[in-house]
Amino acid sequence: MADSVPVRCPTCRRENAFTPPTFPCACGAPLTLPVLRGGIPVEILHRTWQSSWVEVRCETCGRLDEWPAPESGCACGTVVRVPVVPVPAPPPPGPPAPGSPAPAPPGGPPRRPPVLRPAFRPVTIRTAGDCVTAAAQYLKWLGFTDIARVPERTASGVDLRGSGVVAQVDPTTRATKLREVECLWLNALNDSAVAVCFSLAGYSRDARARADALHLPLFVMDLTGTPQPVNDPADELIRDGTGR
Repeated sequence: MADSVPVRCPTCRRENAFTPPTFPCACGAPLTLPVLRGGIPVEILHRTWQSSWVEVRCETCGRLDEWPAPESGCACGTVVRVPVVPVPAPPPPGPPAPGSPAPAPPGGPPRRPPVLRPAFRPVTIRTAGDCVTAAAQYLKWLGFTDIARVPERTASGVDLRGSGVVAQVDPTTRATKLREVECLWLNALNDSAVAVCFSLAGYSRDARARADALHLPLFVMDLTGTPQPVNDPADELIRDGTGR
């Protein structure tokens, strides 16, 4: 558990102990929000979407993600937003060091530029149905605009369908198994579609290895409803979108 830090209420000046929340990063490491010691808490008078999220970099894998901004309540009824350590800006590129290799000449296989999208708006997960809704919203954000929920889950584990895509959403607390990944891939193969898998509890080792071999995108979901990529095919899907 993270160490608590003192947070002084700006209304009654009472000092409260606050324990920073910890979230699971997509790499599997616990990520504790780095509260700024000595920072000045801000009373929350009204909420906006932008101010409710903060950027934090995982110290284990280096991934930069948005997480719910930490909040603390006081006995007097005041609720404050606790500041976190700001993410340092990357240093500007400097001149190449003496003796370093020259930049590669233009050429080679061209890569499409990343797809530009607005920020994804997650759906907070409280039920299994929320997991499916969050996954559907995420696929629409990726460019699959006609996503529909399957009325009854098929034997192959398909929960969502759209033009050129089928998806499975595993809301259980156990890791998604190899068989589920293989069945989803076969279903997508029959439909000439992209298979995408979402899991709340992650994947077994052999399921992830098979997904990598089949080039099947895997995402893990946290309770904020924001899917995170866990393999290279998922990163490519985010970068390239549906290709349409």
